[in-house]
Amino acid sequence: MQWTTKNSGEGNAQSYEVTRFVILRLLGAVYFVAFLGLLLQSEALIGHFGLLPIDLWLEARERSLGAGLFAYFSSPTIFWISCDDTFLLACAWLGTVLSLTVALGVSNAAVQFILWALYLSFVEVGQIFYGYGWEIQLLETGFLSIFLCPLRELRPFPRMHRAPIIVVWLLRWLAFRIMFGAGLIKIRADSCWKDFSCLLYHFETQPLPNPLSPFFHRLPAWLLKSGVLFNHLVELLAPWMMLGPRRLRIVGGLLTISFQLILILSGNLSWLNWLTIIAVLACFDDSFWQSFVRVVGKDPEAEVPLSRRVVLYLLVGTIGILSVFPIVNMLSASQAMNASFEPLRLVNTYGAFGSVGSRRAEVVLEVTDSAKIDADTEWRELDFPCKPGSLDRAPCVVAPYQPRLDWQIWFAAMSRIESNPWLIHLTAKILAGEPRIKELLAKGTLDGPSPKYLRALLYQYKFQPPDEEPRQNWWSRQLLGVYLDPVSLADPGLRHYLEQRGWLERLQIQNSENP
Repeated sequence: MQWTTKNSGEGNAQSYEVTRFVILRLLGAVYFVAFLGLLLQSEALIGHFGLLPIDLWLEARERSLGAGLFAYFSSPTIFWISCDDTFLLACAWLGTVLSLTVALGVSNAAVQFILWALYLSFVEVGQIFYGYGWEIQLLETGFLSIFLCPLRELRPFPRMHRAPIIVVWLLRWLAFRIMFGAGLIKIRADSCWKDFSCLLYHFETQPLPNPLSPFFHRLPAWLLKSGVLFNHLVELLAPWMMLGPRRLRIVGGLLTISFQLILILSGNLSWLNWLTIIAVLACFDDSFWQSFVRVVGKDPEAEVPLSRRVVLYLLVGTIGILSVFPIVNMLSASQAMNASFEPLRLVNTYGAFGSVGSRRAEVVLEVTDSAKIDADTEWRELDFPCKPGSLDRAPCVVAPYQPRLDWQIWFAAMSRIESNPWLIHLTAKILAGEPRIKELLAKGTLDGPSPKYLRALLYQYKFQPPDEEPRQNWWSRQLLGVYLDPVSLADPGLRHYLEQRGWLERLQIQNSENP
């Protein structure tokens, strides 16, 4: 079996040196964005005074699993050692610095392992804020990248370590599962993918639209329905092409990357599309890149050491065994989307937008400084960095960065507030005026003393047609109802709710007028 690529000169289709270089640089950039988000948001979301504190979650895991090795193996995370905010931020800083070095061209297997282990640790304790499909996709891609690198060399183009072709094939297998899983979940989960109507409202109802989303939404209906057909072509046919002969593989790769670039232009889907492109890049060998850049020939590598061959054998065997459950899941009529089957998330099942809502519901938080609530009470809305709020505020451009609170509120609008304990906790923290929470809101939206009351209303948002008044508005909206009745920190029900979950004693009240 050929374990590594060989480059016998210009145009060799068995060499993947440039491919490896591009994959690792782009992966480093994605890791950088991911760890930067942890630096800026994790303390407020999962820190000691966060919305879903890590230590309380770990204590609950110990109660359910028992203290000891079983709990540690079931929930693999470095935060069993310490989960205070200083250690949390130190790990985020380490990941940020290391990922930046990878993006700049300095990497080896040890660096990739540290990045993977650190991010696994955060995902394990991140709860709903880190429960998205691209988290496990980053972990699986990051795990494979460990074996794409030399153990010690740090050069962008290692002299003594060619890109292992077997790892390139494992990346193609990952790309296949990402795309084919997404295609299967669509035709099974929502009839709009069968009648080609999903894109008539997807661009308006997606989690975080961008400034180009209204343009895509207003495209002719026939073109949007053709877009669904293109979606099925890319997700159901192109994955098989990526596993085929070289020319077919390149065509499948180009189709998939073109599709991902359209998604990048049409909305803010975090780093999902960039991460998918990374796996798809395994379809292209150095002969392909020769059309764009000069590929420098290298002498063939000496015989692969036995230890390295053993490691690659073990890797292939492990991925093969762990692929059984994802394959069974893909073939199942009750296919799960974005699921892991073992604690390390080494081989997962994927999918995106199995269901597409036909209307956009938004939870809008409002506060008041009034000590009394009546019909004349004046309320002011709280804006978030990216989610729709003020009607005249343009949709944001934020991807591949992810404002996680904005995303989670989009999901909250699909259910009742009782199903979102973190949102009740957020309500209390806003009323308490906690500085960390203010940092997750739009700048200037909560300046001054902490408010006395907060309520939440549920609206249906639509893109405003460009010929309607007022012309400066991007959105129009219609009130659907009350999502949360007015509440203050003095509310006994709120205080009891917080106390039951161990949150009340951690509430950092900034205004002495609040109890």
